[in-house]
Order: sequence, then structure tokens, then C-alpha cells
Amino acid sequence: MPLIGEFCRKESKRVRFYATETRPYLQGTRLTAWELKRAGLDVTIIADNMVAQLMHEGKINKVIVGADNLAQNGDIANKIGTYQIAILAKHFNVPFYVLCPPASEARSGKDIKIEIRPDRELLEYEGLRLAPKGAKAYYPAFDVTPNHLITKHIYLRV
Repeated sequence: MPLIGEFCRKESKRVRFYATETRPYLQGTRLTAWELKRAGLDVTIIADNMVAQLMHEGKINKVIVGADNLAQNGDIANKIGTYQIAILAKHFNVPFYVLCPPASEARSGKDIKIEIRPDRELLEYEGLRLAPKGAKAYYPAFDVTPNHLITKHIYLRV
């Protein structure tokens, strides 16, 4: 993230970032926003389910996400919720950029194994039960965004 700040200053660009909170562990709040602030950038944290409203209000003109896995056909796997943001970006004609690692052995997103996390991670917080007894949870940690929703892949040098 410090490189983004340097690039923006060098190019005299004023940018504002919206970081989704990224439930249930709040990585967007704890990590993404922290990195952006550390780079001296303007960041506003939003709830995961607020993206459509911000796009509707015209507050988002580009989406930049990371990818944990890049398939050979350009599909990506990233933290759950990325796919729905890509669909919204397409709907609102907002460019959707992905910072990518090198391509994996997966031929397409169908070949990427998606981790299903324990349901207690959604049902409890620090030992406190948040949901009614007997309620179940389903928590795939990642989702797959198909290549046709991606405006551009930005390949990172490792």
C-alpha cells in the first residue's frame, strides 16, 4: 500500500478509498484501512453490504481488489464478497481491477478449491453466541470471480 501512496503523490492524484469491513474477522477494517492510512491515504470503512448504495450514489469510480488465486483463464479467487462486488461494478459500469499473483495450475475458477470455514466462526464472537441455538451457518472463505467481470488484471512481480 505504501507504493500506492507514493504513486498518487508523484502523479498529483487525489484519491479516496472505501474499504469494506470484511466480516467476520474485519480484515478490511483492521488491515486494509490500516495500510491505506499508513500510506497517508484517505480511507473510509464501509459495511460489506453497502457497496451497491455507494455505487448507486456515484461515489465509486473504480474498484481495485486483490486475488489469492489466479486461474489460467483469468478467473480469480479472493475473500468472500469479491464476486458480488464485481457483479455490482458491471451493473454500474465501474471498472473492476484485480491485483494478481502469478497464475496457478488451476485452468479455471471451477478448479480452485474453496475453503469452507467452521460455522462457529459466524455464529460466535470471542466465545459469545450471536445466533439462536440450533441455527446453522455456511461460510465459504473465498469466492470465484469470473474473468468476464474483470476489466483488467494487474500482475504483481514477486
